[in-house]
Amino acid sequence: MNEPDRPYADLTPDRMLDALESVGLRGDGRFLALNSYENRVYQVRLEDGSTVVAKFYRPGRWTDAQIAEEHAFVLELAAREIPVVAPLSVHPVAPDAVPAGVGPATLVSPTLAMFDGYRFAVYPRRGGRAPELGDPQTLEWIGRFIGRIHEAGGLQPFVERPTLDLESFGIEPRDFLLGGDLIPVELRPAWTAAADQALDAVRSAFDRVGDVRIRKLHGDCHAGNILWTDDGPHFVDFDDARNGPAVQDLWMLLSGDRSEMTRQLSDVLAGYEDFSEFDRRELALIEPLRTLRLIHYSAWIARRWDDPAFPAAFPWFGTQRYWQDRVLELREQLGAMSELPLEA
Repeated sequence: MNEPDRPYADLTPDRMLDALESVGLRGDGRFLALNSYENRVYQVRLEDGSTVVAKFYRPGRWTDAQIAEEHAFVLELAAREIPVVAPLSVHPVAPDAVPAGVGPATLVSPTLAMFDGYRFAVYPRRGGRAPELGDPQTLEWIGRFIGRIHEAGGLQPFVERPTLDLESFGIEPRDFLLGGDLIPVELRPAWTAAADQALDAVRSAFDRVGDVRIRKLHGDCHAGNILWTDDGPHFVDFDDARNGPAVQDLWMLLSGDRSEMTRQLSDVLAGYEDFSEFDRRELALIEPLRTLRLIHYSAWIARRWDDPAFPAAFPWFGTQRYWQDRVLELREQLGAMSELPLEA
């Protein structure tokens, strides 16, 4: 079963609270919309004094089976005592127990419900702050938990969810952008040439590295998806979970010049390799993966341009300056991909 194409404009606060009430979670009227462009996410205070986070999935992005597979992976990690925020089981209330004016929910999976055309999941609220990625001990601590995630993720790859590869993250996004009208006409030849050259370099890099082990990944493991407390890190938002090489979950933790990234990588791997073996050949994929992410990111915004939240959040997208910067960025990536890989 796949979700109907219900626009987010119809997801009013009342409908969101009714959805929670349909699974027995009655809000007290206080809620906060959290920063999320892809889905709609709300922190909701319940009448019993507890707080939950409700995530309403973007229509048409994932199938029911893909969401269920993501949830199952996160629940497996939680069962292994890896600090992740896992979805809660939901239980639709009986039709005769539904308050007047509130329709019934249907259960898609133990952790995914459908209400009035919207699929949603409920999570416990877990606070935290951004990790100090300049601290070696913090990076090593994060590396240990990513190693544990990958050790579990290496047992069996996803079946329903996609794999990060050149086609899905590079070629298809490039073609999508060229099929639209958001790239200014006068810059299309320059951007097309830069993108084609960059993708050729990515293809060559993957060919040189050869086959590497593909495993389940967080998929979007940047600092914003790692919350830090006095007890250490916990990982949130596995919405982009997919199959891919291990280094995809590592390179977004690196920043600065080459010497800084080398030190940071060494710190991360010092913890990572306590729990999972790392294939050093994958270091040659850091800049190619960064290149794919840059192209995919532009296509992601373009795909969502009909969502009113996107023009408001990215007013500079589609301007001549934006695409001039993207051409320069891809040309810089060509240089970065020609350098020797980082060493740790």
